[in-house]
Amino acid sequence: MRRTALYDRHLDAGARLIDFGGWEMPVQYAGILEEHRAVRERAGLFDLSPMCELWVEGPEAGRGLAAALVSDPTRLALGRAQYSMIVAEDGGILDDLIVYRAGEARFLVVPNAGNAELVSAELARRLASFDAQFHDASLETSLVAIQGPAAKAILAPLTDVDLEGLRYYAIAPGTTAGIEGWVARTGYTGEDGFELFVAWADAPAVWDALRRIGTGAGLAPVGLGARDTLRLEAGMPLYGNELDRSTNPFEAGLGRVVRLDKAGDFVGRAALEAVAAGGTARLLVGLDVLGRGIVRHGYPIYRPGQVEACGVVTSGTMSPTLGVPIAMAYVPTAEAEPGTILDCGVRDTRIAVGVRALPFYQRAT
Repeated sequence: MRRTALYDRHLDAGARLIDFGGWEMPVQYAGILEEHRAVRERAGLFDLSPMCELWVEGPEAGRGLAAALVSDPTRLALGRAQYSMIVAEDGGILDDLIVYRAGEARFLVVPNAGNAELVSAELARRLASFDAQFHDASLETSLVAIQGPAAKAILAPLTDVDLEGLRYYAIAPGTTAGIEGWVARTGYTGEDGFELFVAWADAPAVWDALRRIGTGAGLAPVGLGARDTLRLEAGMPLYGNELDRSTNPFEAGLGRVVRLDKAGDFVGRAALEAVAAGGTARLLVGLDVLGRGIVRHGYPIYRPGQVEACGVVTSGTMSPTLGVPIAMAYVPTAEAEPGTILDCGVRDTRIAVGVRALPFYQRAT
């Protein structure tokens, strides 16, 4: 398995390591519950280095990305970011990602680690006919994230980036602990926070500096386990659970990122126009678990009294913040109204679940 530049730091912190898409990564350090609460109440530190960093620059970089993705990066102001997706011709999602405009003709595209090779190859192919240069910098770049209500106070003394002026979904060049890189105000936890892109070998110095300053403020290293419970509470989709090749953006409740009003064609446009016009047979919803038990990924959803399943749970856990079981699921559009009562098959029994709007948790602004 591959190891990030922070592998030794994870061992020193007592992490339990697992295989994560071919990378040896920490699933937890002190414990998922403790790490989750650290992010909600103070701050958490994440190694996200397996994520993919793709640079696109040149006169037609923006136009090329607009033709390759469902969003329209040409509309991004300098230093801003947008959530986007890359889909197949039939509208099925190949991955969700973030696009940052780092310069007038320079963009950073960050897909998920699990889809890194697929997205890199597909994006390079789609950009081949445009006057744009493509560079996959994934194995040259480390990504360290600090998330939580104390994140800004911990990071501020270490960086020359104006964190007060850096808006949500924005990015700026600058130094952190004297190391050149990029600071983005993005994250995957539902909390305020920052993601720091630095050269691969510079990650340990950044990690150490953040831990030194953050220890007194309760900063804790956080593994994949708490990252998953945090994103689920925030109603954020995970590729392989809520999103996959058989899902389109409208089913996932993310039709807002599809810019059908942009000029020119893009891959998947005809299929997504048809979905937008005709609607979807199913929708992603939140579920409150009304009976006793925790529902998990893959559990079937039924209409009360019916034998045949009508939907499926995509993610489920006991919410550390709310203290109750929560889940996300795909259900028929007719059953997606908040307040609808359905059943979930849990081993040999069924428990009642109630449809609700997402997210489960939203931080105070």
